[in-house]
This record gives sequence, C-alpha cells and structure tokens, in this order.
Amino acid sequence: MNTWRQTSPTGRALLVTVLLTGLTTFMFLPLLAVHLSSEGVPAGRTGFLVGLLAFCSQGFSLVCGLVVDRFGTRAVLASGFGLRIAGYALLGAGTASATAVAGIAAVGIGGSLLGLAVKTRLVAEDGVPARDMLALRSTFVNVGVIAGPALGALVYPLGFGWILAACILSHLLLGIRLTLRPAAAAPSAAAPPQPGGGPTAATGAAPAAADPAARRRAVRQWVPLCLVGVAFWALYSQLNVILPISAKEMTGSTAAISVVFTVNGLLVVLLQYTLLRHVFRQAAARTLLVVGFLAFAAAYALLIPLAGWSALLAFVLPVTLAEMLIAPSLDEQAVQAGPLGRTGLALGAMSAAGAVGSLLGSSLGGFLLQTLHTGTGIWLVIVAVSVAAAASSLLLPKARMQHA
Repeated sequence: MNTWRQTSPTGRALLVTVLLTGLTTFMFLPLLAVHLSSEGVPAGRTGFLVGLLAFCSQGFSLVCGLVVDRFGTRAVLASGFGLRIAGYALLGAGTASATAVAGIAAVGIGGSLLGLAVKTRLVAEDGVPARDMLALRSTFVNVGVIAGPALGALVYPLGFGWILAACILSHLLLGIRLTLRPAAAAPSAAAPPQPGGGPTAATGAAPAAADPAARRRAVRQWVPLCLVGVAFWALYSQLNVILPISAKEMTGSTAAISVVFTVNGLLVVLLQYTLLRHVFRQAAARTLLVVGFLAFAAAYALLIPLAGWSALLAFVLPVTLAEMLIAPSLDEQAVQAGPLGRTGLALGAMSAAGAVGSLLGSSLGGFLLQTLHTGTGIWLVIVAVSVAAAASSLLLPKARMQHA
C-alpha cells in the first residue's frame, strides 16, 4: 500500500493502535449484554448500560474534540487509555449499579478521546491526503469488527474476566508504547492542504480572526454538512433497528443479520481503500456523498420486490458501498471546513452529528416498526430519506471547502 509506505512511523503506530483497540473493543462489546444478564442484571438496566456506553462514546465528542485541540494528541491519548483501563477494571470489579455506570462511562468517554485523537493526528500526516488516511483507518477498524466478535466467542467460555483482562493489557501496553514514543515533529501549520485531503495544520495553530463574512461562510458550510451527517447515521442505524427483524422475517434465520454484518465488514476491508485511493481519487467529496446516499436508496429499494436470502445478498453490496463512500467523505469535508488548528473540534462536531443521527434514527426506526411493521412501507420511507439526503449533499460546495 502506497499510503502505508508514505505514513510516518507515528502514523503507522496509530494505525496499529486502531487495529488492536478495535479487536479488543469488539471482543467486549457484543458480549457485554450477555455478561450483564448472566450476572443477574435486569433487562431494563442492561439496556440502559448498553445505551449509556453508546451515548458516552459519541455524546461527548464535541468536548473531546476541543480537548484534543487544546492539549494535543499525546496527552489525550494517554488520558483515553487511562480512562478505558479504569473502566474495564471497574466492570471487572462487579456489576453493582454505581460501579457499572462509572465503568461504562469511563470506557465510552475514553474511547471517544482515543478515536478523535487518533483521527486528528492521522489526517494531519504530511504528504498523505486525508481521504487516503481515513480509508486506511477504516480498513484497520473493520479488521477488528470482523475478527473481534469471533475471538470474543472463543474466549468467553473461560469467563468474561479474561476478555476484560485482554482489553486492559492491550490498552496498557499500547498506552505505554505511544506515550514513551519520541515526539514527532508536528506537521507545519503553514503548509498548504494536500490534494484530495484535509489540511496539514497541526493542533495549536491560532484560528483565523472571526469576521462576518467568515461566519456566514461557516454557516453555509456547516449547517448542510451537519444535516447530511445526521441523515447518514439515522439511515445507518436502521442496520441495527429495522434490518435485524426484517432479515429474520425474510429468511427465517436469526443468523441472517450476522451474515449481513460479516459480508459488510469483509467488503469494507477488501475494497474501501482501493475505491477511495484509486477509483474515486479525483472525485469531489460532495460527489461521493451523493453517490453514497443514492446507493443507500438503491439498497433498500431492492428489498421491495425481492425476498429471502437473495434480497439480503443483493442488499449488502450497495449498502456497503454507501458506508464506504459516505463515512470518510463526511470527515474529509469536516476537516476541510474546520477552523485552522481546530481539526479535533471539526471531527468532534461531525461525531456529535452522528450521535444525534443515531438517536433519531433508532427512535424513528422503532416508530416505523410499530406503525408500518416490516415491508414495502418502511423501505419506501427509507428510500425517500436517502434521496433527500443525496439532494441535500448538493448544497455543499463542490470545490474544496474553505476553512471557516
């Protein structure tokens, strides 16, 4: 991979960190509810704790982004690792109400700090377009998404404590390795943006003086961008709300949704970097967003005339294409539009839009299931929202967005 060879030693270390933390996170996450239930935690409280983890992972992203910009990635990485280690240790200590809540909150907020610190540093790589780094990062994440649950299933019979121990040990070793690593020279704030990517400005650069024209430009850029971000995560959340129930009804198998996620993860690992690095290298991020949302519409439209396993297998290809194009393009647009020296804030804002979209999407998905049940009505609503999101993407500048 060209991008891997061009990436600095620090960037490579961070990509390995993404892989290993993703692996242990997805050993832990799918089995959390199972463990809590086996410990006698009531179903209502189990649902609350799982929801709290999702909220803490995204709900504080705007604040976490500001922290990254203020204190730098090294300090935030150390804090994120420390919080996660403490959280896993608290969960290992017991499932008493206060202990479990504190442990879940620490794991979630620590993960938010780690994710934003790593992403902020990766998009600041000198000489490497942000689009390429985001695609490579996504590939490493999805290796963990695929392998983590399988590894967790192998370890779980030994006890959930072994999974927590693996999480603690991996985070401790990675934290020590990255904290003691010699400080790399920060990318120059004066360097021009890289073609197809974000700015090379590092944290610490002073933002441009605010003026009315800059504020108006920021509003024109950020309002549609955040709305598109909310729309994407609202649509993506249906993979966890509507699709599992519909997949079971279509195939008669509870394993159907697992097949969808496994194929999805494999396709992302195999194809996303190639698509963004080579096939769509010259395409504007706005174009990728439009194509991605239209792929979402096509995926759900396929479920209207089709049924059974053939429907799911036809569905997974366009929905994976949508994910591969939209997620990194949103981050790329955010990095380009964010104030110079405030990359963490820009990425945090986009992650916060994701939190709002996930919450809205999950709530609306449940409402649609109650009112329309499964079938054509639901798919038509999702197709309409996808097409509307594609049209909204056209409100974004086609050329490189200017720093607000």
